Amino acid sequence: MKTDELVSLLARGAQVADRGAATRRAALALSGSGLLAFAFTATVLGLRPGWFGQAPASALFLREAYCTCLSVAGLLAARRLALPGRRVGALAWGLVLPIALMWALALFTLVQAPAPARLGLILGSTAAACPWLIALVAAPVFVALMWLARGLAPTRLAAAGALAGFASGACGALIYTLHCPELAAPFLAVWYLLGMLIPTAVGFFLGPRLLRW
Repeated sequence: MKTDELVSLLARGAQVADRGAATRRAALALSGSGLLAFAFTATVLGLRPGWFGQAPASALFLREAYCTCLSVAGLLAARRLALPGRRVGALAWGLVLPIALMWALALFTLVQAPAPARLGLILGSTAAACPWLIALVAAPVFVALMWLARGLAPTRLAAAGALAGFASGACGALIYTLHCPELAAPFLAVWYLLGMLIPTAVGFFLGPRLLRW
């Protein structure tokens, strides 16, 4: 059989791929998992709607911006690494810069604060529970991102799993802010980041198993 005949045979009956199908699939998975994470936060942890009006606007904006920037950068980086042969590239700066800026602000805050108050700025009142609750809130998004990544056929499985985990952790942290009373930069720099790194580690170890195709 000649090459042209083989190509014609393989192409017979082929249909044009729906390029919007992958986008709709991702939107459905992320919106559904986000709603599940919000429902868990609202029903199990509880929201603080009245507290937002009492919190300092600048500190509240900083926390939300920090989590939002990491969520967006994490999702974009996770999608890129989920594609065959792709690398994170310049998107890595979107992950590194918010964390570096938050740590710089945390150090500045600690230097300016009286010595007796520094430990309280780091620990807040919820340090023991915060990282685990962020990881728990992130769980539905983690499952959705791993499912989406598997469908995109990644080739760097551990890294793709880790980035899917980090993106889900950042999204979980953003949703968790609806419950969390903590606003101090040292607290956010340590415990929020740790909450994001828990699903990152899980994704790193599960990626080679769950994303194999």
